[in-house]
Amino acid sequence: MIATKRLFDVPHHQLSNCPNDNMFVTKTDGVWKGVSTKTFLDTAMDISRGLIALGVEAGDKIGLVSGTRYEWNVMDIAIQQTGAIVVPFYPNISESDYEYIFNDSGVKLCVVADDELFLKIKNIEDRTPALKHLYTMDDVSGAKHWMDITKLKDQVSVDQVNARMNQVQHEDLATIIYTSGTTGNPKGVMLSHKNILSNVESCIDPIPASAGSKVLSFLPVCHIYERMLHYLYMYIGCSVHYAESMETIGDNIREVKPEVFTAVPRLIEKVFDKIMAKGDDLSGIKRMLFFWAVGLAEKYKVVGRSPIYNFKLKIARKLIFSKWQEALGGNVRAIASGSAALQPRLARIFLAADIPILEGYGLTETSPVNSVNSFDKGIRIGTVGALIDGVEVKIAKDGEILVKGPNVMMGYYNLPEATAEVIKDGWFHTGDIGGFQEGKYLKITDRKKEIFKTSGGKYIAPQAMENRFKESRFIEQIMVVGEGQKFPSALIVPTFDFIREWAKHKNIQIGDGSNNAIANSEDVKARIEKEVSEINKEYGRWEQLKCVQLLEHEMTVEGGELTPTLKLKRKVILSKYAEKVKSIFE
Repeated sequence: MIATKRLFDVPHHQLSNCPNDNMFVTKTDGVWKGVSTKTFLDTAMDISRGLIALGVEAGDKIGLVSGTRYEWNVMDIAIQQTGAIVVPFYPNISESDYEYIFNDSGVKLCVVADDELFLKIKNIEDRTPALKHLYTMDDVSGAKHWMDITKLKDQVSVDQVNARMNQVQHEDLATIIYTSGTTGNPKGVMLSHKNILSNVESCIDPIPASAGSKVLSFLPVCHIYERMLHYLYMYIGCSVHYAESMETIGDNIREVKPEVFTAVPRLIEKVFDKIMAKGDDLSGIKRMLFFWAVGLAEKYKVVGRSPIYNFKLKIARKLIFSKWQEALGGNVRAIASGSAALQPRLARIFLAADIPILEGYGLTETSPVNSVNSFDKGIRIGTVGALIDGVEVKIAKDGEILVKGPNVMMGYYNLPEATAEVIKDGWFHTGDIGGFQEGKYLKITDRKKEIFKTSGGKYIAPQAMENRFKESRFIEQIMVVGEGQKFPSALIVPTFDFIREWAKHKNIQIGDGSNNAIANSEDVKARIEKEVSEINKEYGRWEQLKCVQLLEHEMTVEGGELTPTLKLKRKVILSKYAEKVKSIFE
């Protein structure tokens, strides 16, 4: 049982039990600079006092619009200490989404990261009447700086803040997180201190970190997955290092040498592609050994390995995989993966390379973790692991996963009917389809709403198929289509960089080498169709992809095809590429 009852108690617990001179570490002017636990808490207290002076009341909604950075964590704790509710935002959503969420939640004060986000919020200010104050974390011309809030602290005593803190209960609402949603308006998920702390408590054992461990953070902290882990890191006394950007992530990992970092499958896929590209550049015995090791890793089993296999793996780890580990800083004990399904092949290869990827499963509505592969409860490739302590799961007759536990949300903000639709008799209906392997390890097969029927009445589970086809190095992204049609097919984004290298090695001409030229190359289409044909053999005839269309552009959050958590917005994609889909079935 953890000792804290409110989220803002977590850093205070660190100060009392494992104070850290490098609680949070940021790279500034080329140097990693840490902030101590005491400095963090002193700053949070000053901001809490300033917020109360500005008129912030318990229960008020305060917005945070920022990527992952130190200021976000300070504001998060400072807001909670006043009894106000944190409403976090992804920094890459549309102005219309900002406007909807601001008005639905009634955001009274907002702190944004930079000039770009400041302008976005300024553009909707006239249409968000509840918003009274807007601050920026960066120095922005014409904007109030976030530290200006502390200039008002002398108007409010520390005792007044403590009185507010004492009023906050374990079961009280702590935050409203708006789901990115693949359809319709975002829904505000209400999570209590109890919800999130129950997840912190149950995930301490699965995450292989301890006091003083270095961890690297670069996923959006507005997402409950990364945010919950930040509370966990604070509770056990880790040093959280903020990556500079997605572009510098490789350099930052090598500099920080973290023991743990979190990732989404998309990032792991890109890391693997870079490793394989380096392998392609090798020659002679080095190249032979590299691909021998990868081939060996593809046959890795968690249990039941032969002594001969283990001996070969020991050699592969020493000669080849040790270099992979060095590229990740040399100290990585685990990569925690969530948000979307991880290719089993990648989980297998990295585990064989002694770089364990601990894939878990959860939703914003469950704070978020329900299950996770871990060293203490076992790892099973292709599953999302055993249930965490305190969480119950049962499988409905139609295969839907139902969850019960202290992590299940309070409900959707302002949406009692939508809440009643998903929480019935205490069981949260996840919308995911799955079952148990070996009676213990949860396996997700697809999203209930995304499974579709062909005109022949056959069911197609697109997510599982997409994950398998993405194992091809030629396929960067894929969306299976064919609802109501005679057969399933797919829209495919080629792996443009890899194909350029492939074409060069094969002396294949692909025009000017642009994305458009690649997507319209008959040679490329023929090669991808060959990949599809090979993978099709693993499926029943009714499931096999009969036709593919190549897209010229990667699907992105900014382009509107992906949610901020990198899930496909299927209806948007079908609408955007309606002509290509039409041509498939004509």
